[in-house]
Amino acid sequence: MSFTADRLLLFGATGDLAQRMLLPSLCALDADGLLDPKLEIVGTARSELDDAGYRQFARAALEKFLPPERRGGIAVFLNRLRYQTLDANDMSGFGAVAKKVGTPERGLAIFLSTAPSLFEATIAGLAASGLAGPNVRIGLEKPLGTDLESSRHINDAVAQAFSEDRIFRIDHYLGKETVQNLLALRFANVMFEPLWNAAHIDHVQITVAETVGLEGRVSFYDGAGALRDMVQNHMLQLLALVAMEPPVSYEATAVRDEKVKVLRSLRLVAPDETVTGQYTAGAVGGQAVPGYADELGQSSDTETFVAIKAHLDNWRWKGVPFYLRTGKRLPRRTTEIMIQFRRVPHSIFAGKGAQSQPNRLVIGIQPEENITLSLMVKVPGLDRDGLRLRQVPLNIALPDVFAGPQRRIAYERLLLDLIEGDQTLFVRRDEVEAQWDWIDGIRASWAVHGVTPQPYGAGNWGPTSAIALAARDGVNWHE
Repeated sequence: MSFTADRLLLFGATGDLAQRMLLPSLCALDADGLLDPKLEIVGTARSELDDAGYRQFARAALEKFLPPERRGGIAVFLNRLRYQTLDANDMSGFGAVAKKVGTPERGLAIFLSTAPSLFEATIAGLAASGLAGPNVRIGLEKPLGTDLESSRHINDAVAQAFSEDRIFRIDHYLGKETVQNLLALRFANVMFEPLWNAAHIDHVQITVAETVGLEGRVSFYDGAGALRDMVQNHMLQLLALVAMEPPVSYEATAVRDEKVKVLRSLRLVAPDETVTGQYTAGAVGGQAVPGYADELGQSSDTETFVAIKAHLDNWRWKGVPFYLRTGKRLPRRTTEIMIQFRRVPHSIFAGKGAQSQPNRLVIGIQPEENITLSLMVKVPGLDRDGLRLRQVPLNIALPDVFAGPQRRIAYERLLLDLIEGDQTLFVRRDEVEAQWDWIDGIRASWAVHGVTPQPYGAGNWGPTSAIALAARDGVNWHE
């Protein structure tokens, strides 16, 4: 929809996400003059607060989570905030929320950051109180279900009140600058796209590694595990962006059409193409940390690590393996995509004793945003004893290249796009369901074959069998 909302309604307005990401993002946007002057922000949650109490709550969060250099606009931003207490299970409370929101001049944007169990009741309350009309759009924070069936149930409930063009499903990885830069790298540079296929690429690796453990997410994580927490959403979205065909334009429908084609071409993973693990006590960054079961307080079969060898059965990628790896309590925090090109078909330098290595493109997403392309160059010298080649990186550190523009966190862009109505960086229903369909197939295979997590010491790159998963193809994980 084309309107820019002049009301923003935040559900879960006192939660951890609101404190760490939503309020700081909105305040930063406001300080930079990117929010409409008429935009009013209404927060709602179960906490008993009035407008003044919520502004005090928001100030504390902003002073804690906003960098010092970005705190100058806090006082002005707080004037935008109002608050209404709500128990989403109590339909009678939605009338007070609607009254607090008032009548927007242009339209209302809603950000729903609550437990999935509250989605259905919340949507019903919004519809009953007149907060789901044609000038209202809604953003949905993950998780959107725990499998395909529950995801469809949630999507059906939301579709009762909102058409697909008014539903903004959030995957915050899509708001990261380097993730968006992946499309620019592929489709704005003539040297890459002709080589971006099975004829020239040997394999692809996608790694999302965390050094943290449960970190207060005990109740959610033990019921989810690494496969559903990270692979189903973030990693499959990265895979889709790497593998998609060129869209006809950088527009929401065109981009998402191509992504869903990739997701539907994912082959069912064979039993020997996955490895699961669970961390035991060890050391990360020189600090001793407990094992997962110790943090949980009981034994569990939940995987904290998963590695997958995935295949796309389509023309462009037939025969090219995609190695996916994610886990907790790994040696370092990193999210990166590595494109391994094939070797040159014939080395003219072999007769001179030189050895050539295949080119490699590494796209770092976090904590550093950079792009590194390895090239083979001649080592300086007279070569009387033979010619030598060396692999040399061409490194583009994006924060150094773009020293002027403010580096923004992902939620700044996503919240602004929600307010303004741009769906390009949001996930469509058929994407979500294609992702869940593939994930459900993996979990079903685990159940049939009795797959349980293998132990790995905290501070290691998962179980040794994860190394073997790639090594049997002559591949080493990029570390």
